[in-house]
Amino acid sequence: MLLAIDDLHAGYGELDVLRGVSIAVEAGEIVAVLGANGAGKSTLLRTISRYETRVRSGSIVFDGHDLIRASVESVVRLGCSHVPEGRQLFTELTVDDNLRLGAFARDRRTLEADITAMYDRFPALAARRGATAFSLSGGEQQMLAIGRALMAKPKLLCLDEPSTGLAPIIVEQLFALIASLVADGTAVLLVEQNAFLTLKHAHRAYVMENGEIALAGKARELADDPRVRAIYLGGSVDD
Repeated sequence: MLLAIDDLHAGYGELDVLRGVSIAVEAGEIVAVLGANGAGKSTLLRTISRYETRVRSGSIVFDGHDLIRASVESVVRLGCSHVPEGRQLFTELTVDDNLRLGAFARDRRTLEADITAMYDRFPALAARRGATAFSLSGGEQQMLAIGRALMAKPKLLCLDEPSTGLAPIIVEQLFALIASLVADGTAVLLVEQNAFLTLKHAHRAYVMENGEIALAGKARELADDPRVRAIYLGGSVDD
């Protein structure tokens, strides 16, 4: 098991947002986390990456390592990268500089080759490598945020609402990218509001409500669950 979370209670200050959450991600999987705004999805990803949350109890084990007392930097070094909601790029820096900053935990001897490989994966970024991140379109910014995270060569990529604000054709390209990452060996933990496409592409999924796991199972089975269809899909997922 690449990521195993058991009975996690966590939040901010004295407030517990996550209450008894247990999830797992295996290598080679896309695992989705669905839920309404405020369900605790982003807090879950922030807790995995050890960013500004407090764990009251429970366990987070990533690739055999206990993350409860880990720092943000050590989580990245272990192979878990997080693309937060809103991208959080260094907007005044160039595309190239943002990508290089993503490799802060890496051996710099392969940096130039890794930069070249990232531009091969994202040709649109190669054409804008000297432009500031602020000047990019929404789709380009999302690609840059993902590219920056990939520069750390993660075993697990945590994506928080990556399709927000993007045109439908860009969203389709985004999900194709996610599938290609998994094919190349990177597992993906995906928090996403677009339940239709998410359940179409994911292997397994969890549904969160009020900081708890309300439903869990194979993505296709959840897509056919009447409760999920009524709340998120308004119908069935086409084959």
